[in-house]
Parts: sequence; C-alpha cells; structure tokens
Amino acid sequence: MKIFVGHGRDGAEERLQKRGVSRRDFMKFCGTVAAVMGMGPAFAPKVAEALTAKRRPSVVWLHNAECTGCSESILRTVQPYIDELILDIISLDYHETIMAAAGEAAEAALHKAVSAPDGYICVVEGGIPTKDNGIYGKVAGRTMLEYNTEIVGKAIATIAYGTCAAFGGVQAAAPNPTEAKGVHAVIPDAPVINIGGCPPNPYNLVGTIVHYLTKKSIPELDDNLRPVMFFGETVHDNCPRLKYFDNEQFALSFDSPEAKKGYCLYKLGCKGPYTYNNCPKVKFNQTNWPVEAGHPCIGCSEPNFWDDMSPFYKEAE
Repeated sequence: MKIFVGHGRDGAEERLQKRGVSRRDFMKFCGTVAAVMGMGPAFAPKVAEALTAKRRPSVVWLHNAECTGCSESILRTVQPYIDELILDIISLDYHETIMAAAGEAAEAALHKAVSAPDGYICVVEGGIPTKDNGIYGKVAGRTMLEYNTEIVGKAIATIAYGTCAAFGGVQAAAPNPTEAKGVHAVIPDAPVINIGGCPPNPYNLVGTIVHYLTKKSIPELDDNLRPVMFFGETVHDNCPRLKYFDNEQFALSFDSPEAKKGYCLYKLGCKGPYTYNNCPKVKFNQTNWPVEAGHPCIGCSEPNFWDDMSPFYKEAE
C-alpha cells in the first residue's frame, strides 16, 4: 500500500478520482462523517467543501509512549481506504510511522510543517513520560516531553488521539514508573481535544477535524475535554443489549446459552454504563464493535481505565 504524505493540496477530488475514489463514494463518506457529527444529510456538502479546500492547516502527528495501535486502526479502515482518502484530504504532512522520510529528512519535514504560514493542527498519539525530565522517551535525541511541549504549544489546536495521549493510558497505569501523562496534564495551557479510546474510531478523528475546518472553532467538550458529539452518551445508553439489562437477563459465562442468545454482558464485566463513547452508533470499519462481537466493554475511553475499570471480566462494584 502506498502512502503519500506532504504532497500538494490542489485538485483533491481529481486526485481521489485518479486513485479510484468516485465522487459518489466521496460524498457517501462525507455523509457518514456528517452523521457521526450529529448533523443531517444536508451538512455533507459542507464536509466535502472543508475536506477539499485548497487552503487548510497542515496536520502534524507526533508519536510518544504507545503501541501505535491508534494509527493502525486508521490504516485498517476499510471504507475508505486510508491511502485513498483520509490521509489525502486532511493534509497529513508529518507522521513518523508511515512517512517515507527518515533521519534528517524527517526532521526537515517536521520543521517545514510546523512553519506553515496557515498554522497546523497537532495530533498526538501516546503518553508523555515526565519522570527525570522525560529521559525515558526520546525521538531524534530529544525527549518526548521537550518536543511535545514545543510543537503542541505552537499548534492551532491539538488532538490527543487515543487514551494514552488523552489520559496516559497503559503507560500511566500503576505503578507508572516513567510518570507518563496525557497531553493536557503536561501542557495545560494548550487547546487540547481528547479523543479517548484504545483505539478510537477513526471517524471521531475526522469528525473533529471537519468541525474545526467548518466551524473555525473547537467542538463542545465534556469535563474530560472530549467532544460531546462523540462522547455525550454512554455505551450503555445505545447498547443493542439494553433491553436484556432492563429485564435483568444476563449472561453468566461466555459459553452459556444466555450468551449465545445475546443477553446482557454486565455480569461478565461490561463497563458500558460507566463509559462515554459512540461505539454502538459508529462501528469499527462500519462492521462491528466489541459488545456486538460478544465481548464486554472495558471502558477504554475513560481516564485511568486500566486501573479503575479492572479486573475487566468482573462485575463492577
């Protein structure tokens, strides 16, 4: 799969057509983004206009202490394929994992991106080690703490993508030997948007960027700095198994007849009632999500979920 990063921004629709994405497919994608944002179908042309504008901020993607699973979830997006659409339309100008450049060339690309006259949006993946001035995580000889503070501090807005970047994630789980923290905890004065999830749904990222491009502002956020349009309701509120919960019909083991009938997984540790996310509405790859696949929600979009939500297969007390 070829990934193109940092190319020109003119003629976006023409480029997409050359790579096999028809206008119909593109508008269908825009309609889906509009729906994820809670907008009606009439908003789809606005999404298309924002994503194909000739002038829009660069997106700079930084990696810290993480597994790269958040990037992997985007790369595995089925419709549309990432190389044919998402990376093209959001002008991703720097991403260490997928860009062809390395070493000094990569550093030059980063410097060029953050020097763009129209500014840039920063996407951060992974927690930031802070103990001993951040020496437990380095890129290009600089600590993650140092370069995140610099680049995030200059960004128009920063999206902490994934629970590690938002809240520290597994790196911050007890005993947290590197004192890893989320972006906002490290740089509290920066305009940060947290998109929780391990990993998040890629549509929540695209929807956040589209909101900024169309509204010229950060979306409404909850107390944990997550966009309310994606994290305004609990998983439980929209769970297809809710009727079984209300009727107190629970699966008591994963291989029980009740489990095979689709009964509620609360007794098997489901944390859906305590988890804010749109997973039931916006399935991964438009196909499935954990509870529909028979696995309890583990609360992965919540702060400190590794500590607060575990043990994962035990009923919440």
